[in-house]
Amino acid sequence: MRELIVISALLLFILGCMVGPDYRRPAVDTPREWRFQEQEVQELADTRWWEQFGDPVLEDLIGIGLAENKDVKIAAARIEQFAGQYITTRAALFPQVEAGTSFGRERASERGPAPLSSSVENPADSYLARFAASWEIDLWGKLRRANEAARADILSAEEARKGVILSLVSSIATGYINLRDLDRQLEIAQATVKSRKESYDIFQLRFTGGIVSELELSQVKSQYEEALATIPVIQKAIARQENALSVLLGRNPGPIPRGQTIDDLTLPLVPAGLPSDLLARRPDICQAEQNLISANAQIGVAKAQYFPSIALTGLFGWSSTDIGRLFTGPAQTWSYAAQVAAPIFKGGAIYGQVKSAEAFQKQLLTVYRQTIQNAFRDVNDALIDRKSTMEQLETQNKQVESLGNYARTARLRYENGYTSYIEVLDAERSLFNAQLSQAQTKGGLFLSMVNIYRSMGGGWVTLAEQQTMMSGKEGATASSPGSWKKVETSVEK
Repeated sequence: MRELIVISALLLFILGCMVGPDYRRPAVDTPREWRFQEQEVQELADTRWWEQFGDPVLEDLIGIGLAENKDVKIAAARIEQFAGQYITTRAALFPQVEAGTSFGRERASERGPAPLSSSVENPADSYLARFAASWEIDLWGKLRRANEAARADILSAEEARKGVILSLVSSIATGYINLRDLDRQLEIAQATVKSRKESYDIFQLRFTGGIVSELELSQVKSQYEEALATIPVIQKAIARQENALSVLLGRNPGPIPRGQTIDDLTLPLVPAGLPSDLLARRPDICQAEQNLISANAQIGVAKAQYFPSIALTGLFGWSSTDIGRLFTGPAQTWSYAAQVAAPIFKGGAIYGQVKSAEAFQKQLLTVYRQTIQNAFRDVNDALIDRKSTMEQLETQNKQVESLGNYARTARLRYENGYTSYIEVLDAERSLFNAQLSQAQTKGGLFLSMVNIYRSMGGGWVTLAEQQTMMSGKEGATASSPGSWKKVETSVEK
């Protein structure tokens, strides 16, 4: 009983001795509320917010992107890579056992300093079968700290994959909105070109009949050509946007299907959330913290080199020159040993590694806090962008309405001889530019909502990740959420 108590106490001592600092989440100056508050918010951060746009085509495109995007597949493969490294690192905590056999034939010199007896067979065969085991006792927690760092690395890779998914969903939604915005601008340009072409044809007839001057005809023609020149520019932007979306979908560049127009899309609601929620919601913040945990554990790995290491080794097997007598008692061979190694003079090598690990941990601590500050800024920027863009759109709607009235009035005044055609040109040019700006601002309003959901993060990233796993063909691999826990369980078994 006394021996059992002593062994238990020794094991508790061994398991409790871990050099290096234990990780504690750093204090962060978190604001109580956002700088720009929205009056109407709802708990929507944990939903598939892209479904609020009311466009099935957009939903299908996001589903395709989650299943086929190459960056998502790369991120999944990186998780598998870190999972393999984690298994390798964790294996050092357990005894290492191996088996081996060998066969050889050797002839010794018969005229050497120790002549062979005539009864000794020469040349002779040799057979060997053995089991060998070794185990480094983790007295100071070096292996456990390394395991802690490897565990944080795989969690960091999982958060990086979530970050890729967050960026992918947001980028597809942004690209699709931009595409529909460009489509609307193209419709405005084509309608304007058609209208101005009709005016140009009428003025040609009037010029032929001597009703209008060549100056007025040239003015109408220049206005028509001005609108016509905008079409290739918009078409080029549409083609490039389609190509960019195709790559996000994991496809070769090509056309993209359309659904609702920019005017028919539904504006999503603003999600509710406090600044402190970002610490658990944003994948980039979670990834930065896991990197910090890994760096913190590496300090313990470096410091443990100051202390002695103890390794147990053992061997059991059989050795014989006759294979028929190999597995007999006289052929048995065994050995065991305990090795203790302690550093005496390393020329400052260990000190340098400790200092390097501590400095790296300080770097990642600053990166962690900087990531949080950038996240707060992203949300505040997105909220003020939505508010300002909405106000801008309301003003532009009124401007377009006023300029439409102005253009109609100017043409009536010209047709009745009260003004020159210059006033009509000015009115229609102003209306055309205002319509294009209005379309761009309307697209910008939808983009501001995408940026709000992207900057706030939330459970929707996990929902998208689950959709990726269901639609993809990876199966239940190490890239699955929480896969490192499955790895730990499999190793223990």
